[in-house]
Amino acid sequence: MRHADLVNRMTLEEKAAFLSGKGEWDTRDIPRLEIPSIVCSDGPHGIRRQAGTGDHLGLNESLPATCFPTAASVANSWDEQLGKAIGEALGEEAAVQGVNVLLGPGLNIKRSPLCGRNFEYFSEDPYLAGKMAASYVKGIQSQGVYACPKHFAVNSQELRRMAMNAVLDERTLREIYLTGFEIAVKEGKAKAIMTSYNQVNGTYANENRHLLQDILRKEWGFDGIVITDWGGSNDHIEGIKARSDLEMPAPGLDSARQILSALGNGSLTMEELDICVDDLLHAVLTLSKNRKAKKSSFSQLAHHNLAREAAQKSTVLLKNKDNILPIPPGMKVALIGDFAVNPRYQGAGSSMVKPTFLETMEKCISNYDVQTAGIAKGYKRTGGDDKELEKEALDIAKKADIVLYCFGLDEISEVEGMDRSHMRIPQNQIKILQSIVQVNENIIGILSGGAAVEMPWHTCCKAILHGYLSGQAGASALLDILTGTVNPSGRLAESCPVRYEDTPAYKYFPSIERNSEYRESIYIGYRYYDTCRIKVQYPFGYGLSYTEFTYSDITIEKQGIKVRITNTGGRDGAEVVQMYVGLPNAVVFRPAKELKGFAKIFLKSGESREVHIPFDDKTFRYWNVKTNRWEEEKGIYHIMVGASAADIRLEGEVERKGTTTEYPYNPARLPYYYTGIIQQVSDEEFEELLGHPIPSGKWKGNLGMNDAVCQMYYAKSKIARLVYKILTNKKIKNEAEGKPDLNLLFQYNIPFRAIAKMTGGMVSMEMAEGVLIVVNGHFLRGMRKVIGGFFRNRKLNRQYEKKLKNN
Repeated sequence: MRHADLVNRMTLEEKAAFLSGKGEWDTRDIPRLEIPSIVCSDGPHGIRRQAGTGDHLGLNESLPATCFPTAASVANSWDEQLGKAIGEALGEEAAVQGVNVLLGPGLNIKRSPLCGRNFEYFSEDPYLAGKMAASYVKGIQSQGVYACPKHFAVNSQELRRMAMNAVLDERTLREIYLTGFEIAVKEGKAKAIMTSYNQVNGTYANENRHLLQDILRKEWGFDGIVITDWGGSNDHIEGIKARSDLEMPAPGLDSARQILSALGNGSLTMEELDICVDDLLHAVLTLSKNRKAKKSSFSQLAHHNLAREAAQKSTVLLKNKDNILPIPPGMKVALIGDFAVNPRYQGAGSSMVKPTFLETMEKCISNYDVQTAGIAKGYKRTGGDDKELEKEALDIAKKADIVLYCFGLDEISEVEGMDRSHMRIPQNQIKILQSIVQVNENIIGILSGGAAVEMPWHTCCKAILHGYLSGQAGASALLDILTGTVNPSGRLAESCPVRYEDTPAYKYFPSIERNSEYRESIYIGYRYYDTCRIKVQYPFGYGLSYTEFTYSDITIEKQGIKVRITNTGGRDGAEVVQMYVGLPNAVVFRPAKELKGFAKIFLKSGESREVHIPFDDKTFRYWNVKTNRWEEEKGIYHIMVGASAADIRLEGEVERKGTTTEYPYNPARLPYYYTGIIQQVSDEEFEELLGHPIPSGKWKGNLGMNDAVCQMYYAKSKIARLVYKILTNKKIKNEAEGKPDLNLLFQYNIPFRAIAKMTGGMVSMEMAEGVLIVVNGHFLRGMRKVIGGFFRNRKLNRQYEKKLKNN
């Protein structure tokens, strides 16, 4: 242990209490031993340090901070140096605001475009997600603040996220859902990790020893702290035994009493407890020391300018028919769309930032060399038709040379706590677009949103510029690109399918009842589309520029590849060179190609440069479930270099000797996995892949502690079913109004055991069990336990607090 002397001086009561939060954001201090508390804060794309009463959903006021583009946006930059610079700024602002642990970045894989939290995640590709996450981590931690990548692991849906079991095979787990975290830990040197709410193959992530010990600590060498997601602790004792160090936010002293009881009955050893106490102590002491050197302020203007640069480099030009962009000087422009006046610049939920500034296109457009024919909202943000708004928009569109139409996903379309029900943009926005094109065909669509959308309307637009969720300086960044001050260089970090039915997890997302079956296995995103030759609207890695780049002179060496890139166009610009690897006729099934390296380079017009992309330990590997380790298959690998997954410019080959002849699969028993046609996978084939029977996910009989409040549809108690009905009606009403109620969504999906973890000690696990007994139809017995538990909990809390003070 690193702090054995201090650990030995702590009482049992202090040790037990130390491993749970004191408040919504801070850990428990121990004044007797001069052990201070440290402060956590949300912040994947900006610091959300709450000034007053803390809440994890972002409902209460927070301090102003720079709102950078979200991860879904910055991933489109494919720029690790930019990620590091953003991380440095985030770390600096965190330190200034007294934050020690920044809860981010989020790097869960975009399994389905419908995940409500995709705006907070980097990519459908684990390699790109990992590299971008590592760059953030390096930047954040350079400022003396811990980064806390999240959510570890396999968290790819919001529906029942705290009461859902992800069922997947080990190879898929390793190659798709853990590789990004591996890169963030090994290359980024992350000092904290946040566990996810869900179960992974039947065991909650926070108490999953395979994840937290076998993989995270032993294989990857992680030596930092593991923190639960807020309310994500299922069994605190099992969490400690798995070496999860800090239970957040503030479950009260009931959790501490559980530890003392477990020590007493032998289900927890003193060594297991002390190891976690030592982990957390090391973090607290290190961060407290770092805090002494913190700055008192940061440059809001410098960080705003960085946010603008980030948005510039992350915006993707999807379409540019007739080279309508950039807009020539002096053109008469109509600016239409509610998003031009009230921008969608970040997502909703625990990551919501109060920006230091906020630009709008309405206010910024006067700074550019265009004539404004007029500005109109055009549509109601919350949906529905409005004839007056439509007439106003059509009137100014008729007078303009070019229409800038700002539209996309509204706040209710993507939000923490709720998955999207479809991939469409609200119909009233599309209706206005279709009306405008009747009076002016020169429409430039400016998209906002954190995830892929269906685009049957794309023919209405001569150009489409996708800003994703571009942060507080997104308006000027978009106008810089529209007017040609900046050459667009963003490339899609996710595929844009033609329709939702084409997506690989279409039949399996979200979960039905308790289980979410990952039958699509490794065929996620472009891995599926390319293998099965499914047409997409825009492919992974795609993006247009105002200049042209040519690829030539590929050389494949033992350590990597070299390729010459030349800017043959008339403008300076940046290109993202992407290296994909495939193995034709492989013995082990695999996608047609996988991203294994990339480089973003800036070239002046006419400039040529040789780019080197190295091979690394991930270039040729696959997880062999038979040997239980990473292996390389023998063969001649296909090396592909291009401007997107669908635009391969140069190709070559390299031979690898392989590491084993023990192959994991019988192709005859996995026919659809060998073809990639994964929507036809039967129960028998999925079980063959899993290596065991598919676990039952059906709800039977009484509800349990890990079932969610929304499952009270099945409750035996009429009162519980009434509560369910009330909550459901409120949820439906909020959705219709376009106003997500984050607190309601959290309550709707919370499991009964989490009630005891999210009330600051007011509710004990005994009381939560009493509530469940009521739900299951035994009102009097349950209420006796609730009422009796309340008085017992209050008495025991007072006694415990007294012991802590008197030590």
